Amino acid sequence: MELEASLNEFLNGRVQLWQPTKGYRAGVDPVILAASVPAKTGDQVLELGCGVGAAFLCLHARVAGVCFDAVEIQADYAALARKNVTENEADARIWDADLTALPKALKQRQFDHVLANPPYFDRSASTRAEDIGRDVAMGEISPLAEWVAVAAKRLKPKGTATFIHRAEKLPELLEEMSGVLGALQVLPLQARVGRDAGLVLVRAQKGARAAFRLHAPVVMHEGAVHTHDGESYTQRMRDVLRNGAALTFP
Repeated sequence: MELEASLNEFLNGRVQLWQPTKGYRAGVDPVILAASVPAKTGDQVLELGCGVGAAFLCLHARVAGVCFDAVEIQADYAALARKNVTENEADARIWDADLTALPKALKQRQFDHVLANPPYFDRSASTRAEDIGRDVAMGEISPLAEWVAVAAKRLKPKGTATFIHRAEKLPELLEEMSGVLGALQVLPLQARVGRDAGLVLVRAQKGARAAFRLHAPVVMHEGAVHTHDGESYTQRMRDVLRNGAALTFP
């Protein structure tokens, strides 16, 4: 059964994205993730758990000439991702698959970059969403260790893996990455000055040996408190979310 979908604009209209009217709908997280991937023209990129394609299509809008593969476990979301690939004229192939059981053709390849926005919530410790699509997208099915292991296996030597996740999952993410990847870096994202970081971007590199780096946080909104309705993003975040700028690790 085809999902009822609506068309939404990302990056000031540079990305046109069909999304389910009910269920999981992309917010700013995949846009931020895409902005942080250090891809260049000619690179091959794999996204694990792509949903309808928000992250890799935002990366496509920023960096021309990148070839994408993306894996999505939900067939109806994968179908929307294919539609979005066509309408955004991206060089991308969508695979209907569980990341723990990749097709043989993908297992025989390696990539310059892997990106992932894993489900944020432990299904055993959270309330299930009424919509199955949202529940699968937000509730962890495969453990984080599987996401990291698959990313590491699919990377070329010196290739990068970039994840976005909740800050409370950082210890687990670092533990899993440190076993199979090197040169770990963390870029915290805090909603406002003076608040704890709610999200983290974590990057690691296959076969690298550089020391761990914890960067200064990126502040997403202006001011210490919310004072008015309307957009309050900092200039740096406006450039990322509206203009498609890169979010570089210092």
